[in-house]
Amino acid sequence: MPTIAGNFSSPISDAEITSAPQKRRLRSNSSQQNAPICSKPPPPSKTSSPVKSKSLRRCINDSPSSPSKGIVKDSGDKFMKLRKSPVKRLSDCFMDKPIWNPSDTEQLSAVKETLHVSTAPSTIVCRENEQNRILEFCKLCVTQEKAGSLYVCGCPGTGKSLSMEKVKDSLIQWAKEEDFQPPDVLTINCTSLANTSEIFNKILGNNQPRKKSNGLASPLKNLQISYSQSRQSSGMKMMLVIADELDYLITKDRAVLHDLFMLTTLPSCRCILIGIANAIDLADRFLPKLQSLNCQPMVVTFRAYSKDQIMMILRQRLRVLSYTVFQPQALELCARRVAAASGDMRKALCVCRSAIEILEAELRESTYNLNTSSLERVISDQQTTVSEILKKKDNNIVRVDHMALALSKAYRSPIVDTIQSLPQHQQIILCSAVKLFRKGKKDTTIGELNKSYLDICKATSIPPVGIMELSSMCRVLGDQGLLQVGQSREDKLRRVTLKIDEADITFALQGVRFFRTCLQ
Repeated sequence: MPTIAGNFSSPISDAEITSAPQKRRLRSNSSQQNAPICSKPPPPSKTSSPVKSKSLRRCINDSPSSPSKGIVKDSGDKFMKLRKSPVKRLSDCFMDKPIWNPSDTEQLSAVKETLHVSTAPSTIVCRENEQNRILEFCKLCVTQEKAGSLYVCGCPGTGKSLSMEKVKDSLIQWAKEEDFQPPDVLTINCTSLANTSEIFNKILGNNQPRKKSNGLASPLKNLQISYSQSRQSSGMKMMLVIADELDYLITKDRAVLHDLFMLTTLPSCRCILIGIANAIDLADRFLPKLQSLNCQPMVVTFRAYSKDQIMMILRQRLRVLSYTVFQPQALELCARRVAAASGDMRKALCVCRSAIEILEAELRESTYNLNTSSLERVISDQQTTVSEILKKKDNNIVRVDHMALALSKAYRSPIVDTIQSLPQHQQIILCSAVKLFRKGKKDTTIGELNKSYLDICKATSIPPVGIMELSSMCRVLGDQGLLQVGQSREDKLRRVTLKIDEADITFALQGVRFFRTCLQ
């Protein structure tokens, strides 16, 4: 084999070839070989052995002089840390700060102001794609000095108006940086208009503030005349018109909407019209007519916030505070419930503020009870004061039970109110029915319902009522629209069916630990 190797003109030097056996001897029996090895590794080549590539994989996080066992252990620990780190991120961003003090009025007002709907966040997250689409559309109109129309739709609380404020500021800043004339901005809330056609008067007043319009013609007619004049200069200043709550302009024949968007098709118009509405199907109702008139606007839809997006927005708002207010689990409960119901971010902020108010009421009640008990009994060696008790971490932070109660108030329905106002035994009957129907049954008899009712009472050490009284309570629940009770000669054979959703019962009673345990 040495003669064969010598015949090839390989780029590998002889020193490298002779050093390979030494490396093998070092791996097999390093204690018996004391010959030094060159510390400088040979330059990489195309014919490098696969053994060298394996050694790189073993030395991901360690120096070349580290022992092999240490390398495996350290890399394993590193991988374990990387595996556990995403679980910690949710709580680390909150719990690394000290717990807030609800009795501090400055902290309390700061938290409420941070979570208020009218407080605009420093940065708007989760709506970057929508903002970029609208901004690029406006930039194109300004660059080409042409009019255009855009329709923004989405459910309430999905960040439409807030995003438009961001886009407006970004557009003006971009125009100044690119040496374009910044457009005039006219923001109109259509709910404040006395009548639907008044929007044309506002556009006309902003477009021609000093020029007197023809008093005989309507504002719409004056705008049409002004935008139809071909002698208008090409350098006419652009105007950005933002019409919020556009669905208030809907008339029987939708003439106002059609005339408004038709203005952007006139030759001398320099308006960028952006309409904002909550109705997602509004575009389907008036777009076909606009398409036939060759003035179909671009449509940008704001989808409802997901659970992860609501969590991200809440974290972004609370990040400005130097203390922790909520348990991470409480915020996650809020995000899950709001995302499942509507995805309305404003609703999530209101629920968080309500949970803080519930905590306030709980602390006031605790303070009153502690002061009352201290007056009744005087202990000379008592070392724990009221203020020290209130400084406990679990007492000052908004917990899951506070958030659950705030959610129940926010999404309260007549059915939930009815269930929560029932006597305890009637609530137990509803829990018994839920447990029976979870097994796949659509209905049951009062006798079977009584067995499930007795099991719950026995497990919780609550004295049960007799089957005759239970049958009477089922009739009461039937009169309230919660159960449907059939007819039979014997009470225990009467058929019973739930007339409400099981989720309503679970949601109404989840705030009480006793019923939460029963429904598990």
